[in-house]
Amino acid sequence: MWKQNRRRFPSAITGLMLIIALLVGAASVARSLLGSPFTTTTTDRSPPPVLVDLSDLAEYHAAQAQFEVVIDQEHDVSWMPSALAGERVQFVGVGTVDAVVDFTTLPSTAVVISEDGTSVVVTLPRPQLMEPVLDHDMSHVMNRDRGLFNRIGGAFSDNPTSEADLYDAAANKMAAAAEATDLRQRAEDNVKSMLYTLLRSLGFESVDVRFSGV
Repeated sequence: MWKQNRRRFPSAITGLMLIIALLVGAASVARSLLGSPFTTTTTDRSPPPVLVDLSDLAEYHAAQAQFEVVIDQEHDVSWMPSALAGERVQFVGVGTVDAVVDFTTLPSTAVVISEDGTSVVVTLPRPQLMEPVLDHDMSHVMNRDRGLFNRIGGAFSDNPTSEADLYDAAANKMAAAAEATDLRQRAEDNVKSMLYTLLRSLGFESVDVRFSGV
């Protein structure tokens, strides 16, 4: 009896292992075909903080032009030789002009996201050219010639050689020169490049940046 049971015991183990192997194989095939019945799917329905991110940029200085201008001014006195009256001054002005896009006043309609959340259209104001900023360390008077009477009168003046008008003249020349360059276009290109990188990092596959008035 005992010998007979001993022969049946290995057979039972073999059969049990075969059944387990079949069950494991069936489960593996079902998972590959149907997926795990206990898989958790997460759907993020929160909108991306696009407008907040843009507003946080405030004024974006998208491009900058550097200028060096020469102001050559001469003030003559009628019927008087320059050696006695009058003044000539040559001034070098060095400074910069920035092209800036203001993100702080964007309306809610400035950013339009597609229904599937894969594309976005951003409409911005055109870059504006800021007032020139002169470098007072680099800007300087190259030469100043003053008549005798001007030098005598300057001895009684608190500020006989004021350069304020020269700085104003240099700033005006820089502003006009900046308008004649492609500074605005460079600023638009830089803003587009920056926003493409920013918005694609937020998950948008298609990014369209436009400028109002264009």
